[in-house]
Amino acid sequence: MKGPPAMTDPPLKVLLIDDDEDDHVLTRDLLVGIGRQRFRLDWAPSFDAGLAAVRRREHDVYLLDYHLGERNGLELLRQAIADGCRTPIIMLTGLGGHEVDLEAMQAGAADYLAKGSLDAPLLERSIRHSLERARTLEALRESEERYSLAARGANDGLWDWDLRSDEVYFSPRWKTMLGFGESEISNRPEEWLGRVHPEDLERLRSDLARHREGLTHHFENEHRLMHRDGSFRWMLTRGLAVRGRDGKAYRLAGSQTDTTGRKVYDGLTGLPNRMLFLDRLASSLARAKRHPEFLFAVLFLDLDRFKLVNDSLGHALGDQLLIEVARRLEGCVRLGDTVARMGGDEFAILLEEIRDISDATRVASRVHEALSAPCALDGREVFTSASVGIAMSATGYESPERVVQDADTAMYRAKSVGKARFEVFDEAMRERALTRLRLESDLRRAVEREQFELLYQPIVSLASGRVLGVEALARWRHPDRGLILPDEFIPLAEETGLIVPISDQVLREACRQMGSWIEHLPLDASFVVSVNVSGKQLAHGDFPARIAYALQATGLPPHRLKLELTESAIVENADSAAALLHQLRDMGVGIWLDDFGTGYSSFSHLHHFPIDTLKIDSSFVNKLDQWGAKPEITRTIVLLAHSLGMEAIAEGVETASQRERLRELGCDSVQGFLFSAPLTAQAAGELIAGARVW
Repeated sequence: MKGPPAMTDPPLKVLLIDDDEDDHVLTRDLLVGIGRQRFRLDWAPSFDAGLAAVRRREHDVYLLDYHLGERNGLELLRQAIADGCRTPIIMLTGLGGHEVDLEAMQAGAADYLAKGSLDAPLLERSIRHSLERARTLEALRESEERYSLAARGANDGLWDWDLRSDEVYFSPRWKTMLGFGESEISNRPEEWLGRVHPEDLERLRSDLARHREGLTHHFENEHRLMHRDGSFRWMLTRGLAVRGRDGKAYRLAGSQTDTTGRKVYDGLTGLPNRMLFLDRLASSLARAKRHPEFLFAVLFLDLDRFKLVNDSLGHALGDQLLIEVARRLEGCVRLGDTVARMGGDEFAILLEEIRDISDATRVASRVHEALSAPCALDGREVFTSASVGIAMSATGYESPERVVQDADTAMYRAKSVGKARFEVFDEAMRERALTRLRLESDLRRAVEREQFELLYQPIVSLASGRVLGVEALARWRHPDRGLILPDEFIPLAEETGLIVPISDQVLREACRQMGSWIEHLPLDASFVVSVNVSGKQLAHGDFPARIAYALQATGLPPHRLKLELTESAIVENADSAAALLHQLRDMGVGIWLDDFGTGYSSFSHLHHFPIDTLKIDSSFVNKLDQWGAKPEITRTIVLLAHSLGMEAIAEGVETASQRERLRELGCDSVQGFLFSAPLTAQAAGELIAGARVW
């Protein structure tokens, strides 16, 4: 039980509005009889005095008699409520029946008490409940005001869906977001769902159903709604379900935010994104159909070697470079043209109202000039360039996506023939692109079906003339075209990332075959197999683990395996490559540097990488028996290898004179058609078993 109230608690201020003095005395005595709360009772003996006191708002509760001379308490109650009174008003009357009490409650009274049955506990309970109810209503009003202010401040539309009646309240702001007036949208759910873009409707319905079923804590979905003008606006809709005691939702309410601006502009550069670019391109296409003389062009740009910047300097500086490129591109076009970021390091430019192709090529040249100047990034000078593809509207297009696709095709052509240049799309490019697409599809199936075969080319010691190892060379056994050489499918495999699973298959098969030869042939302990490794593989941090798995799965001793890497593969990933190659050396696997002299030829890097052997590229070997040939480069490579404790192997040896010249230069080993073309596993095994000496 609660103790008596502390004497320091302020008394509740009660105003009695009653024209009968006896009632005033009776009420005073009743309040004195309430021991748990102190009261200060004031008396207003007339209608006018009571209304004036109510308007001063000095009391915590009002006790209002129904009879006030010629006027009544209901009239005063209605006037007080109309004046904004939120203090609880309790009606007192000596009348019987329910008509008066119902009318009083409908007018806004907090309670209704009959004088004939009034006592201290009843009065105390009525006052306490009226005050608690008033505080609850006030808190609710404040909460609603805060929510209303927040919603208006956020510029959101509100909706409230009564699932029992299947009616939805849409706020005025919700309607104006779609271009409609207050009376132009009904309360049917179809006013919302019927305007959703067909591609988004199924996902929206699914998200609503999942939340209604209690499978998600809240409802959230971003979708497109059709505006009155026929365009689509992106809307982010959030909501919560109100559930009954059985857990079943009977109401859904939430808000709608227009996110179109965030959807159509790139967050990093502030340029239009792919969606907005395609929308503007569609408008240009429509205009070109109405006015055949209207010409436009699309330039598709891809930054050359941007990945190297990201990998070497970090993504933060890579982002700075993209921002700088965006600003420079904007400086290359007119005010009405569009520069967009299509994603990653790809940009596009829409040139409208041009005269002919020369206008587009001039802009492409301007882009190359703008990008040729170094970019200052965090105290570093970074150089970049772009490959550009151009598609003209005169070609005749039906969709914006096709225009971008053709410009993209032309860009890839520019990149493949030298980078930092532009190419204009033609139909031959489309045919090449389709051929390439078919080849990529076939290549993916080849990976799934393991259609790759290995041939083995012998590596011969110049000192002994004996075979000391083989290089495993991949071939693709195409079901229709037969055997496809690496030059045709390896670049595509590297570009698509398929090189990793292909190389895994090649590595496992080479290790397996080598293990079989060890088991069945009298191989020398130093006999090895070499396998080519792509830079894409080296970029994977789990590369050593893949090698270890292949060795463990086939049981091949690590020293029997040599990995051939190009200079560019290790120099472009220098820091990570060094760590990975040292892990491989610690495993016992050898590292050969392939095509030495044709790439970076950075001699300083040779000290940092655990390389066993330098392989001299065939382009140097081919010149050795030409008239007036100067073998200085080949001699330098051999001397460099020996001075660093490495061996030198020459590739592409086709004539006896080349072999003899290499022997004179001190080269250790050779391979090429002079000795043998690449052989099947069976033929290579027979060659090894025959112990032939050249």
